[in-house]
Amino acid sequence: MRNIRRVAALGFFDGVHLGHQALMAKTREQAARLDAVPTVVTFDAHPDKVVRGMDVPLLESMAGRGELIGRVGRIEDVVTLHFDSTFMRTPWEDFVRSVVDELGAAHLVMGRDFCCGWKGLGTAERIAGWCRENGVGCDVVEPVKLDGIVVSSTYIRSLVSAGRMDQAARFLGHPYELSDKVVHGYQRGRRMGIPTVNFPIPEGVIVPRYGVYATRAWLRSDPVPAVTNVGVRPTFDGDRRVTVETNLLDFSGDLYGAWVRVEFLSFLRDEARFASADALAAQIRRDIDAAKLYFSRQEAQAR
Repeated sequence: MRNIRRVAALGFFDGVHLGHQALMAKTREQAARLDAVPTVVTFDAHPDKVVRGMDVPLLESMAGRGELIGRVGRIEDVVTLHFDSTFMRTPWEDFVRSVVDELGAAHLVMGRDFCCGWKGLGTAERIAGWCRENGVGCDVVEPVKLDGIVVSSTYIRSLVSAGRMDQAARFLGHPYELSDKVVHGYQRGRRMGIPTVNFPIPEGVIVPRYGVYATRAWLRSDPVPAVTNVGVRPTFDGDRRVTVETNLLDFSGDLYGAWVRVEFLSFLRDEARFASADALAAQIRRDIDAAKLYFSRQEAQAR
């Protein structure tokens, strides 16, 4: 990798929100100036989970994060480093030197709150000083605020867990989404005449508020309006695993094994237990009508 000239943004980038996008815009700007490859250097585990033993439910899976960095952040290359107890004890100078020497970074970009190395001693200020002394470019980007609130993954997680997807989208700069490979479900929706595509919440990813949402599903490069239930199917006895069940409006076809990305647009109702499968089917049809009304209103506002 050393023969590749890079501008490297450092961070975890959970959600690729507006603050992260500001870093990535600076990375692209400096890469264009230096004729270098805009790159993100990130980690396969959240540092707080390793360093502090905290359970940090993430906004998306590692695969989803990498895809978002490329699509939303318009970053050409993502380098993911393994973050474990050994890496945690690495002196910060050694980490920065490895990014410069082994990855070929001619310029570093980070947020004001970034830190690295043993005991977090590698603050953004110290890294900037090291860069000045070693002839490496460096930008430290200030936090982004919206409505007087600092845009952060922590705050956005609270919005997602409350089902406030419209507000989450404002702070993310894009709709909140989940993506995975479609798996075989219980076939109950198909038997009720309402086929769905199903996938589990990826391991380690935050569970949105249980309920029904107006969503948009992306199949390859095509958007399809949809209605999605997140929850444990309380009407039926099951294993209580949380699943994402998405009904694609006006779509037919076999998607098992396909990669589907579901954007959450608006919360419609809480998940509920129904007395029978027929009662559930009737409610699902009302949910579909509610989702269609949501999309028609959005189209009218866009005109």
